[in-house]
Amino acid sequence: MTLIVNSFACIALANVAVNPVTAFSFADPTFWRVPDGSWRATSTCLRILKSNDFFHWSDTGKRVFTKAEAARIHREWKHVWAPDSFKLGDEYLMYVALVNSATDSAIAVYSSRNPEGPFLNGRIITDGRQTGISDTIDPEVVQDDTTGELWLFFGSIGKMHRVKLAKDGKALAPGATYEHVAGLREDARNDPARQKVFEGAYLHRRNGWWYLFASRGCYWNHTYAIVVGRARTLAGPFLDRKGMEMRKGFATTVLSSESEDVFFGPGHNGEVIAINGHDYIPFHCHVKTCSNPKARPLCIQELFWDKDGWPSATLPQTIGDDDK
Repeated sequence: MTLIVNSFACIALANVAVNPVTAFSFADPTFWRVPDGSWRATSTCLRILKSNDFFHWSDTGKRVFTKAEAARIHREWKHVWAPDSFKLGDEYLMYVALVNSATDSAIAVYSSRNPEGPFLNGRIITDGRQTGISDTIDPEVVQDDTTGELWLFFGSIGKMHRVKLAKDGKALAPGATYEHVAGLREDARNDPARQKVFEGAYLHRRNGWWYLFASRGCYWNHTYAIVVGRARTLAGPFLDRKGMEMRKGFATTVLSSESEDVFFGPGHNGEVIAINGHDYIPFHCHVKTCSNPKARPLCIQELFWDKDGWPSATLPQTIGDDDK
């Protein structure tokens, strides 16, 4: 296997990620555990990575789709974005956004018995061309720990929605309806930085709360940031720290940046992972010292919780001249 390291000669410490974790763009990451205790990850690049400790990653040489399936997808769709992994029983499910445009986008699910794929038997489970929901992207599937029900959260500029899935996670539940749960649809004249547009949903369960992590702002610059709200149940409403509703465009900031920061535009976090009593939050982030200014490599930072149960994180440290 080829070791995937960042482009800087830094020393990797135990339980510390050297950021950026990947030398290449790894936008919209998702992670899953396999029976031997190791980890797998993929992202919009659809490469499958492997790690034994969650902090140091290598390339498996495998991709989410076979070449034939990738070719079939691209006969109809221009882009495949933001995969979300979910293990149900002995099956690994992979949800992806299929995109031609904001109004021509859908979410499909693929499955595999092998944690490294390939993921096959794709089927569309919600189609923006039929629902009228713009930006049917950024899927996040979560299981209610009290009812066992499966829910799909998704969306961006067309608002973030949730809809109930069938028990096998491969279709909508009979009679399922779409509910607006977060974010507002704002046009560029009213919100040029998209501060009230939420995307990249991720649900995390902690101490009796459901935390809805999202990203707001423009993914291509420093306005992109990770935000959060919480609710006692998946039905919501999800509220920010001040008690304001996420579906009205409010949220509490978890991680943000300024234009002068070397690491800027953190967003679309993956699964929050607990290791040795500490929580870690993976996300993509621009790095000014990267050779490709458009790349969004993977970063991993510790996630802290205050006495009131609200999360926060800090940007990766600036890379010194000696480490370039």
